[in-house]
Amino acid sequence: MSEKYLKEYEAGYTPKLVMEEASRCLLCHDAPCSKACPAGTDPAKFIRSVRFKNFKGAAETVRINNILGAICARVCPTERYCQLGCSRSGIDKPIDIGRIQRYVTDYEDCLKMDILEKKASNGKKVAVVGSGPAGLSIAGLLALEGCSVVVFEKDAKAGGYMRYGMPEYRLPSSVVDKEIKRIQKLGVEIRTSTKVEDLKKLQKEYDAVVLAVGHSKGKMLPMFEGHRFVKTAVDFLHDCKKKKGNIKVPDNVLVIGGGDVAMDVVTTLKLLGVKQVTDVVYETFEEFRASKKELMGAQEQGVSIMDGFVPVSLKGKTVRFTHRFVPSEVKVKADLIILAVGQATEAGAFGLEVNKLQEVEKVEGNLFTCGDIYKGGEKTVVYAVRSAKEVAYKVKKYLGGK
Repeated sequence: MSEKYLKEYEAGYTPKLVMEEASRCLLCHDAPCSKACPAGTDPAKFIRSVRFKNFKGAAETVRINNILGAICARVCPTERYCQLGCSRSGIDKPIDIGRIQRYVTDYEDCLKMDILEKKASNGKKVAVVGSGPAGLSIAGLLALEGCSVVVFEKDAKAGGYMRYGMPEYRLPSSVVDKEIKRIQKLGVEIRTSTKVEDLKKLQKEYDAVVLAVGHSKGKMLPMFEGHRFVKTAVDFLHDCKKKKGNIKVPDNVLVIGGGDVAMDVVTTLKLLGVKQVTDVVYETFEEFRASKKELMGAQEQGVSIMDGFVPVSLKGKTVRFTHRFVPSEVKVKADLIILAVGQATEAGAFGLEVNKLQEVEKVEGNLFTCGDIYKGGEKTVVYAVRSAKEVAYKVKKYLGGK
């Protein structure tokens, strides 16, 4: 069943369909969709270009504003951001901005457009630790400013969670590869299988150091610790992506958690052919943290979702849950239990203070943080791009740029 896992879940637009969708745009002045995009991709501008058949102009708008435009087009929870602001919502339904952006970036790739142009060298050296969305974004942005940038990645391939966590049906590895090549073409050097042990040493060797290690470690609840049939969502998704879906999974799996990662897990399980997938969630449906798109995808696949329950005990392979508001309990027995209850950073290993949100509290000197560990914002790819733009400005200012 790995064929379903390897195929993109949502089909891209044809030329006719993308024109039809773009023609629904109301061409708003001071467009709310552009204001609502965390990365500043300016959907109003590129949709206008598509509507008037200026696909090259649309591709330039996306790529100049969002260095990971092809990735964000596929994985950004647009219903929380640009589509939430879309004026068309008051008439029928919002413009499908993500799929239009995907068409535009696919067009860019098909024509092998070379949009980004870097400035002359400024003689400054910058090290980036981590090659997830934030690390890659800031590396590319600083390279555009003329910096010599080296990215250090502990894994065998660059991409971070995009490479090892996001399912193939949502984000094909081929798309990640192409985005990385665009950044390398700007002169960025990526050193894989290279784990940084000493940040202070790196700070002495480079004019600036950006720590972008992300939230790469899955959390484990104490009652499940040490049980061989319990996995974290991060480990499961990593294993599945690495082996291209060719893994053995039992026919009865319990998933605990209700965020986007949990939805990735349950949908992946169904695409792999698992018969019974049960997802028990702490939040009620009114409080759900996962995007509506991901939730609907899981429900369409036939995932059983029970909301408002808290795990209280584990006996053998049976988990007992109690409801948060209703005096009731439920027991679920499964051959595999996957926990999607949050992720943590490894930034503390560098001696940095980390808060409850797994963000680094304070850095000094020429050290900067970016991405998930950067204070403020959601832990999504689009916010990683946003943080990269903000931190690139700070680094540029620190290095003496105008």
